[in-house]
Amino acid sequence: MANEQKGQEEILQKLKIKALNPMQEEALRTISSNADTILLSPTGTGKTLAFSLPLINILKRDVKEIQVLILVPSRELAIQIEQVIRSMGSGYKVNAVYGGRPMSKDKIELKHEPAILIGTPGRIADHFSNNRFSKDAIKTLILDEFDKSLETGFEYEMRGIINQLPSLSKRILTSATQGVEIPDFVKLSNPKTINYLGTTTSKLAVRTVVSPTRNKLETLLKLLSHIGQEQGIIFCNLKDSIQGVSNFLTSKSINHGCFNGGMEQKDRERSLIKFRNGTNQLLIATDLAARGIDVPEMKFIIHYELPMFQEEFIHRNGRTARVAAEGTAYVIKWKNEALPEFIKNAPVQDISKQANRKSIFWETVFISGGRKDKISKGDIAGLFLKQGGLSKDQLGLIELKQDCAFVAVPATIAQDLVSRLNNTRLKKKKVRLNII
Repeated sequence: MANEQKGQEEILQKLKIKALNPMQEEALRTISSNADTILLSPTGTGKTLAFSLPLINILKRDVKEIQVLILVPSRELAIQIEQVIRSMGSGYKVNAVYGGRPMSKDKIELKHEPAILIGTPGRIADHFSNNRFSKDAIKTLILDEFDKSLETGFEYEMRGIINQLPSLSKRILTSATQGVEIPDFVKLSNPKTINYLGTTTSKLAVRTVVSPTRNKLETLLKLLSHIGQEQGIIFCNLKDSIQGVSNFLTSKSINHGCFNGGMEQKDRERSLIKFRNGTNQLLIATDLAARGIDVPEMKFIIHYELPMFQEEFIHRNGRTARVAAEGTAYVIKWKNEALPEFIKNAPVQDISKQANRKSIFWETVFISGGRKDKISKGDIAGLFLKQGGLSKDQLGLIELKQDCAFVAVPATIAQDLVSRLNNTRLKKKKVRLNII
C-alpha cells in the first residue's frame, strides 16, 4: 500500500496536480475494491484520472498482452485519455485507435501490444473481427461516456466486443448524465455507484442576448466585443451554420477555429491544438465539442443556435464553470423566438458596453518529427530557447505527437523563427517547420 501511495504521489507531481478532488478520492477507493463501478460526475471534474489511477495499480508487469480495454464514443476522447495516461509516466504502454486514422498505423503500434488499449467501438470491433491481438488477458473494461456511445449508435459493436471478452472481472462505466439505462449486454453485477451529479454548487450564470433580427451574426459580433479577449466556444447545431459563422468572423478579421464531425480528423485535431495553445481564442463547434475533448477551462460559451434538447444544453454549459470556476453561458435568441422550456432563469444581458479585442499573440508552428523519432518536449524547448533565442515567457504550449509536434510562439516573430530553424536537426532527424 505504501508503494501504491508513493507511486500515486509521483504521478500527481508529473501531472502538476497538488491533490485529488473528493470524487477522484472516492473513485480510487471504490474501483480498487469493487468488481463493477458506475461513476457519474460532471464534465471537467477529472473522470479520466479517477479511473486511470486505480488501473495502474491492478496492471501486471509480466503480462505482455492487452489487460485493459477502454471504449469511447469519439476520436477526440480516445486521444485525450491516451495523453492523460501517457503523462502519468507509469511505464505501461498505452495506445489509442479510432476511425479516420490509417489502419496501417494501428497495425504497427499493435505489433507490440499495449497494456491499455483505448478505442472507438467501430475500430475496436474491426480489430477484434480480424484477430489482430489476443483478448484473453483483458480483465478490465471501461466504457467512458457510455451514454454517448449508445446515443451515437454503437450498441451493436459494443455488444459484439463485450461478448468476445472471456476473462472480464472488472467493469467501470462513466457518464456526465443522470438516469441512463444500462443495457443487459454490459453484464454488470451489483455495481457500486459514485454519483457527483448535482452535488457541486455550480457557478454558471446563464444570460439571454436578444437579437433584433432573425440573422444573429451582428448580435454575435456585439456580444464578442462585449466579452472581450476571453477564450470560449460558439455552439451551432449544424456544420452549415458553422461555415456561415466562420465566414462572417473571417470577414471581420476575428481569429477562430472550427470543429465538427464533417471535418477530416487531422483538421479537427489542429483546430483543438490551436484553441488549447491560445492561437485561436474562439472555437465554433457542433455538440461534438460539448464533451469528450481536451480543452482548457473557459470563461464563456455561446449558444448561437438554441439546443434542441436539455441534454445538449447541459453538456454545452459543462464546458465552462467547471469544478470551482465561474463561467457564463450566453443564449442568443431572435426577439420573436421562444426559449425552450429547459432554459430558465436566464435574464437578458446588456451588451452595449464594449471591450477591446486585441490582435492575436500566439501562432502555431508545426514540426515534422515526434515521439517515434525519439524527440522529447525538452528537445523541442531547447531548439526554440537556444537556437531560436526565445525567452521562457515566449515559449508557449508544446504538444508532442507520434510523428509530429506543435509549438505556440509569439505571432510577431513566428515567421522569422520558422525561417531560421527550418531544416534543423532534432536528435538525428532533420525537421521541417511551418506555421499552420
